Amino acid sequence: MKLILALLLLLPVLASAQPTLLPTAPQLDAKSYLLYDFNSDQVLVNQNGDARMEPASLTKLMTAYLAFDAIKHGILSLKQKLNVPAAAVRNSGGESRMLLKAGQVVTVDELLHGLVVQSGNDAAITLAVYIAGSEAGFVDQMNQEAKRLGMINTHFTNSVGLSDAQHYSSASDLAVLAAAIVRDYPQHYPLFSLRNYTFNSVAQANRNRLLWLDPYADGMKTGHTESAGFCLVGSAQRDNHRLISVIFGADSDRLRATESQKLLNYGFQYFDAARLYSKGQPVAQLRIWKGTESHLDIGFRRDLFLSIPKGTFAQLKAKMETRQPILAPIAGGQQLGVLKLTLDGKPYAEFPLVALDSVPLANVFSRGWDTIRLLFE
Repeated sequence: MKLILALLLLLPVLASAQPTLLPTAPQLDAKSYLLYDFNSDQVLVNQNGDARMEPASLTKLMTAYLAFDAIKHGILSLKQKLNVPAAAVRNSGGESRMLLKAGQVVTVDELLHGLVVQSGNDAAITLAVYIAGSEAGFVDQMNQEAKRLGMINTHFTNSVGLSDAQHYSSASDLAVLAAAIVRDYPQHYPLFSLRNYTFNSVAQANRNRLLWLDPYADGMKTGHTESAGFCLVGSAQRDNHRLISVIFGADSDRLRATESQKLLNYGFQYFDAARLYSKGQPVAQLRIWKGTESHLDIGFRRDLFLSIPKGTFAQLKAKMETRQPILAPIAGGQQLGVLKLTLDGKPYAEFPLVALDSVPLANVFSRGWDTIRLLFE
């Protein structure tokens, strides 16, 4: 039996706003693009976003993510000094280099600056070798991490983004990866906002033109090869509302920045990010059978935000669905239902509802009594 409970959402400030006509999303001059709302975990614009594309140097977002993870787990430290392996110089290729020399001593912090700001292939390979013992071993870690993050249209064959038929990703997957960097490693994220970095007296500018075009932009990463075209993962934040844009296959450096800015402006201009519930806030109470407690609060694992067209909050309706009866034992964080939202009568979003506490199994006498009671429910 399925139990459906209606929930009323009250946010009077937003509900009183005047409705805004939501225009069609901008049509961009790119092969694939996507706009993602970090706060609400919603995709606002998706044009060919699941198509497998050549990521070029956007690959280095995963290289950076694993480097941050290595620092977190003590495999590397920012002040640690490393000797540049010959392979990092020999295999770096192209123009994207930090200009390292084989045998040169550099710190992990310098390598991260070279990786993120200068898009250095040599920096990426150096980090890969020290984290995993070889670039091939590091690539295995990249693919394992992509799988863990749910990047279902991604496969890596190198740490830098060199062209390969089996090296691909998608706009939706890279939005997931960019969000993971912001969420999991906020202490390192400011690296992506640096406009330039000087190493060995050679200054190189960040190729992300959004950092100059948009005062709200604060990252993330560019990519380019002849076959991939010009690509860009961009991120901007206004009043604690963060959006992430992904562009694949633009025709020029200028175009990938201006098209990304169109996406970001569209999201900020026409959508509100409303916090509906706080993490751990009880949304409803459910009847529990055969447990040490008869009732249990349910809610959300994190603050629940909803990205919604401006002025349409009054048209938002919500209902909770759970599958009954709910039997102990229940673990904290276990999904017990779903919150379904409709906007103007049409399905809009769904969010899992989880147990806010644990309920162990009751003793045999209590379980037996509940079994009898359930026969009459």
